[in-house]
Formats: sequence, C-alpha cells, structure tokens
Amino acid sequence: MTDTQTIRDLIDRLTRLNASEEWNGPLNPSQFAALSYLARANRFSRAPSHVADFLATTRGTASQTLKALARKAFIAEARSESDKRSIRYDVTREGQDLLKETSELESAVDTLPPEITESLAASLKALVLALLQQRGGRSFGLCRTCRHHERTAAGGHCRLLDVSLKPHEASQLCHEHTPGQETAP
Repeated sequence: MTDTQTIRDLIDRLTRLNASEEWNGPLNPSQFAALSYLARANRFSRAPSHVADFLATTRGTASQTLKALARKAFIAEARSESDKRSIRYDVTREGQDLLKETSELESAVDTLPPEITESLAASLKALVLALLQQRGGRSFGLCRTCRHHERTAAGGHCRLLDVSLKPHEASQLCHEHTPGQETAP
C-alpha cells in the first residue's frame, strides 16, 4: 500500500516539472494558470474574484496576474453591460494561440493507456474534491456536470442563474458549479 507521503511527493514533483516548463515561455506559471482558466471559464466566471478563487490565491495577487496578462495582450478587460462596476476578462487571439501549444505533460499523458488515464483522472478528481471540501472551496466544474444544469434543445439552461446557455457553454468551467451526477473539479 502506498503511503500518503509518497502520493504527496509524486504530486509535488509533477507540479514542479509542469511549472518548470511553463517558465520557459512568455508567462510565469501563475499567469499561465490564470490564462488557461479564463480560456475554459464561462461568461459568468471570468471576474477577478473568480480567478482568485480558482487559483486559491488572494484577490490582490490575482489582480496583479490579470494586469500582467493584459499588458502582454493575452487577455482584454470587458465591462458588464448591466453593471458598469463589474468587469470580466476575455482571452484574446494571442492568448488562445499560446494555449494551443501542447505541453510536455499533455504529451506524456497522451502516451498512457486509456485505462490508466481514466483511473488517474478519476483519482485526481476525487482528491481535488476532498481537498476543496476540507477548505470549503468551490468545485469549478463543467456546466453540464452541475446539479443546476438542464439540457434543452437549444443547448441548456442554468436553473441557478435562470439563463439560457449556448451549446458550447456546457463544456466550460463555472464558478457557481455545484457537483451533480458527474463531478469535475
């Protein structure tokens, strides 16, 4: 049986290997994580506070990260039409292009047999959800896995926010996510 320290060491090593690769480009690991999150987040989940929650950091740190991404033209600030005080960030074409590059970690995962990747994904989801539950954090799961998501002919409906969803939004991360039938951190 594998002990807790071995699992912790493996996760730490994997995280460090991945972060060292991210330092080789135009972004540091925190900026890359924020950009990646924004590219996968739905229209309701791109505020600075949502980025801070997802990255498990302070709002001030998230704000500085977002400012750096905006200066580098990887994201653009957009004001809400209904509340001019509210802002969100959208990923620019340059940011999307940067995220298209395959990382060494993705390449390594792609070499694993499907049964191992499925088991690994399920185990990591369970671990992340357990840690989030201990901390009282949000799951940030895919819209389609949320208990508030309702499938419709037009794409979907969020019962929590009472808004219609476009088909592609079912596969985006949501700050308001509440795990339903299928859970994803």
